[in-house]
Amino acid sequence: MPHIKPDIESFARIKVVGVGGSGANAVNHMIRSKVRGVEFIAINTDAQDLHQSLAHKKIRIGKGITRGLGTGMNPELGKQAAEETKDEIHEALKGADMVFITCGMGGGTGTGGAAVVANAAKAQGALTIGVVTKPFAFEGLERARIAENGLIKLREAVDALIVIPNDKLLSMVSKETPFLSAFAMCDEILRHAVEGISDLITVPGIINVDFADVRAVMQSAGSALMGIGMGRGEARAEEAAQAAISSPLLDISINGARGVLFAISGGPDLTMWEINEAAKIITASIDPDARIIFGAIQDDRLKKGDIKITVIASGFPDDHIGKSATLFSPAIAQKNSPVSANPAGKSANTQPQNKNASDESEWDSIPAFIRRQRK
Repeated sequence: MPHIKPDIESFARIKVVGVGGSGANAVNHMIRSKVRGVEFIAINTDAQDLHQSLAHKKIRIGKGITRGLGTGMNPELGKQAAEETKDEIHEALKGADMVFITCGMGGGTGTGGAAVVANAAKAQGALTIGVVTKPFAFEGLERARIAENGLIKLREAVDALIVIPNDKLLSMVSKETPFLSAFAMCDEILRHAVEGISDLITVPGIINVDFADVRAVMQSAGSALMGIGMGRGEARAEEAAQAAISSPLLDISINGARGVLFAISGGPDLTMWEINEAAKIITASIDPDARIIFGAIQDDRLKKGDIKITVIASGFPDDHIGKSATLFSPAIAQKNSPVSANPAGKSANTQPQNKNASDESEWDSIPAFIRRQRK
């Protein structure tokens, strides 16, 4: 059972690595959002994209292969580029206890290079967690195929893999949500996934957990699922807990999980009674024999009166998740949106239909400066 720890706790060293254009965008968003207690690394073949990165450490890969350009949806080029620079990647990851690898699957650099980075992290003994997105349906069948193949390879290389299908995000926004805002929401969800885990270790709070506890839940865990819930008002703790375990990001029950990690964040008015109420709801929904790690922190960045709960469920049997973890389920309740910037999650029917004849033309109609983010 987690317990209260003093502020002098020696925290684990955590590094977040963004691979490719989408990974770099996610890292930039985390830096702007002031994610605490982690070091950021950006890895890319695209020299121009890398120049725009806010990460302290930048690694340009594939200098002799891509000559500073992208990989053109060719994951084999992305893999070769990363392997060409694996010594520099290995050096950048030195000393890390935990490494998050984030990217958008379906392109070249991220899809091909992520597993190379993961192997470098694992070789140094770091707990390695992949937090990645899958492409929208309108991005085309070829990009979806590339993403699926990349996920298979990345899953073999990491301890735990959290996959966020972009199509699920459509169930959490209104029809009026601007296109760029929808893409920005992808970065926001990736931030929640990383922050929900890292804050428990790096931020002195009401209830902190040991890095060893997190490792026990996440090491060699395989596929993992994430849910996020927000609550406010008199029953905010119960509301946030229910929203997290029935989040649109979770399209199957977490009952089969052998490990569950959840984080409760609130302002100065967060009470122990509320923490207890939220914990009771979450623990009642999972296997009584599951390993449970939880923590609670004070987050002054939340709006006054808000509570946020992030749930990470891992250690599923091989046949429990399958492809269902990466498919959109229209039956999921749409009431609660985990991102305060997009509160109007009104419709479950905003997902574009996947018409084979028009997939690629729809993708080509997207402005190039946006398509470049999906490498």
